[in-house]
Amino acid sequence: MRTDIVTKEFPPEVYGGAGVHVAELSAVLSHLMDVRVHAFGRPREEDFATGYPEIEALAQQNSAIRTLGVDLSMVAGIAGADLVHSHTWYANMAGHLASLMYDIPHVLSAHSLEPLRPWKAEQLGGGYAVSSWAERTAYEGAAGVIAVSEGMKRDILRVYPQIDPDKVRVVYNGIDSAVWKPNADTTVLEEHGIDPDRPTVVFVGRVTRQKGLPYLLRAAALLPADVQFVLCAGAPDTPEIAAEVAGLVKGLQEERSGVVLIDRVLPREQLTQLLTHATTFVCPSVYEPLGIVNLEAMACGAPVVGTATGGIPEVVLDGETGIIVPIDQVDDGTGTPKDPDAFVRDLAAGLTEMVSDPERAAEMGRRGLERAVTHFSWEQIGRDTVQVYESLL
Repeated sequence: MRTDIVTKEFPPEVYGGAGVHVAELSAVLSHLMDVRVHAFGRPREEDFATGYPEIEALAQQNSAIRTLGVDLSMVAGIAGADLVHSHTWYANMAGHLASLMYDIPHVLSAHSLEPLRPWKAEQLGGGYAVSSWAERTAYEGAAGVIAVSEGMKRDILRVYPQIDPDKVRVVYNGIDSAVWKPNADTTVLEEHGIDPDRPTVVFVGRVTRQKGLPYLLRAAALLPADVQFVLCAGAPDTPEIAAEVAGLVKGLQEERSGVVLIDRVLPREQLTQLLTHATTFVCPSVYEPLGIVNLEAMACGAPVVGTATGGIPEVVLDGETGIIVPIDQVDDGTGTPKDPDAFVRDLAAGLTEMVSDPERAAEMGRRGLERAVTHFSWEQIGRDTVQVYESLL
């Protein structure tokens, strides 16, 4: 069987969880079948991967239109595949059109949903209506949909009620525990002035509305004075959210010591150092279909304080591998807490509980490490994905 995977991100151009997912999944599937990857961007070194640059004639158009141009250019390369598997709205239309053109099943993996990320209108302007149309069309026409969590499956069926529930299967994201593992080195801590002997809260993620950073920064101000707060946050969605977060960080640094901002994406060997030496990792997202970053933290032995939204409670077991923070959200797609002040207080309380009992936190971290390795291996995710493919052929 030949499966063609279409994606915006693929190494070395990876900036989010979907790109990590595609890289790991394609590596596992390559041992089980003929896999071809079609990705946005420059040519790739791998024989099985092809890069597709943006179309020069569309260079001055909205980014959503440029995206559709790349999708169209991918279709010819998919000829001869038995099945096409797309990831994120950026590549969904390439999968949809290839399915129609070559009469092959189209499977898509749901890493997020456009209607549940309305803040993207800040980035795309009118292109947000285009991205939403592309996603809806692909979802409703797909032969199969893979949700990365039960929470994501519920969201899919709520947002797109026309989809047959039997078409939606849950296959979790995975973690490569051979590379995401405890790292005792302290070089990156020393570089950024992080004291390994102080209790430390670590956040890693993109600067985007869905990550809940403004709430986290308000909660950080309520933590005990001896707690360090390390924010590894890069790739801002817009200049506005970047400026908002930078302003909040500056204000926090003026109020307390031990506030460290690393405003770029760190390589894995440095991230594993931060995660290994964290008293706790924090995931304050208001929208998170699963959150590979939580698995990465767990695989390094860090307990997680995470929001009770999306797939986070399916990964982080409350009271066992971390603490789940309650959140009551509005249903307009923004994920905004109905009572932001209560969410901030609850988030601060969960973090304070964790850093105040380092022995308990360390035990939760050990349990989280075992859970990540046992339940979220890429080998298992690969086998589950193949089962979805075979059910459609």
